[in-house]
Amino acid sequence: MQPRNMSMSGVVDLAAVKAAGEAKQKAERARADAARTGGAPAPGRLIFNVDEAGFQQDVLQRSTEVPVVIDFWAEWCEPCKQLGPVLERLATEYAGQFVLAKIDVDANQMLFQQFGVQGIPAVFAVIAGQPVPLFQGAAPEAQIRQVLDQLIQAAEQQFGIVGTPVESGAQEEGAEEAAPAAPESPQDLALAAAHQALDAGDLGGAVRAYQNVLADDPANGEAKLGLAQAQLLERVQGVDATQVRKAAAESPADVKAQIAAADLDLVGGHVEDAFGRLVDAVRRTAGEDRDAARVHLLSLFEVIGGEDPRVVAARGALARVLF
Repeated sequence: MQPRNMSMSGVVDLAAVKAAGEAKQKAERARADAARTGGAPAPGRLIFNVDEAGFQQDVLQRSTEVPVVIDFWAEWCEPCKQLGPVLERLATEYAGQFVLAKIDVDANQMLFQQFGVQGIPAVFAVIAGQPVPLFQGAAPEAQIRQVLDQLIQAAEQQFGIVGTPVESGAQEEGAEEAAPAAPESPQDLALAAAHQALDAGDLGGAVRAYQNVLADDPANGEAKLGLAQAQLLERVQGVDATQVRKAAAESPADVKAQIAAADLDLVGGHVEDAFGRLVDAVRRTAGEDRDAARVHLLSLFEVIGGEDPRVVAARGALARVLF
């Protein structure tokens, strides 16, 4: 599977959207697991090769749980041979605070182009599905450490994502056995089934499953987020993106056209554009049209998560045009 909507302006794909709401919960589970197992991760799981076929799972999905550093390299690149061992040693030393994905640019030209790499070695990171350029060239180790420390701090502060020891074949000698996992409740199982339907692309099934969870537990934030995601993806499924954007450009006062275009903006990763479009629609309209734009904007806030700084900024902009 090819990475979707990859651009340096940021993406909102399924993994990134889910990370917005689930990252803090995953961070807490990661801390608990790390404290319980106490062992260092196996180096083979901290450093791995990635190709285009495995990028979605190995990088985008994994980046919802731990920062993924990407080393773009090639066999013929001499500076790559200097930088690569340094990154690998640091990945082992940092012991699960980030993982290192190595991409051979000769064998993966599409990834090379989609990240906009200008030359190698080049180092990027992905956090919660969002690509972040780090540095290019064989940088000094002290500089690399500084960049990695900033990356790890940003991942935790902005997304609640912390590294955790990855699965290893066996624990270190003398380590206590991990405590057995607590049995899942019916609510947990129902939520897991809803997530599974969403991941499988069964959007109608996911919507119904999340609604069932919320019927029993109306305050379940994870289910609210999942429902908002599934409904968004269901709305944009099969639409003619060119026609939608054309209609929105030709009719700025048409709230339905602006809502449809905002959905495409959000799925395409243009979060601020989606929010700004609907704030403008609220400002330009009145009555039922104004309320429709406002309510839809609030539903898009649910997709990203209320603590996201882009949501906070858009809430302020909305308040300014309403009052």
